[in-house]
Amino acid sequence: MIKRLFAWWDTSTLGTSWTLFRKGAKEVGQDEQGNRYFEETGTPSFPDGRRRRWVTYHGVAEPSRVPSDWHGWLHHTFDEPPTTAPLIRQKFEKDHLPNMTGTPLAYHPKGSLYHTNAGGKTGVGSDYEAWSPEES
Repeated sequence: MIKRLFAWWDTSTLGTSWTLFRKGAKEVGQDEQGNRYFEETGTPSFPDGRRRRWVTYHGVAEPSRVPSDWHGWLHHTFDEPPTTAPLIRQKFEKDHLPNMTGTPLAYHPKGSLYHTNAGGKTGVGSDYEAWSPEES
């Protein structure tokens, strides 16, 4: 109970649960990662008649874990949720990969500070020459 009060990064907090209850939100669906999606019932919150929509994450609250079809529904790009009108997967679409920024698995291009060796040189090729103001 205490964890749900303060641990916003791990599933929904009591505040989120209270908001979903207060707005009369109904569960619309769940994605393959276990994230649950809700839409308010009753009087729409927005002046143009749109209803507020939420996601509660299963595990760590990482927005990159929301699949594209559910992202479109959350942002009112699609009227129908993917449980009702699933998107057709295109052959060029890749499977979801989590955001690895800040982890050892993050992408580090050649020449970045991550590739600095013990001598202080980066992994750039020998054809690179640093600019020096004295040579101008």
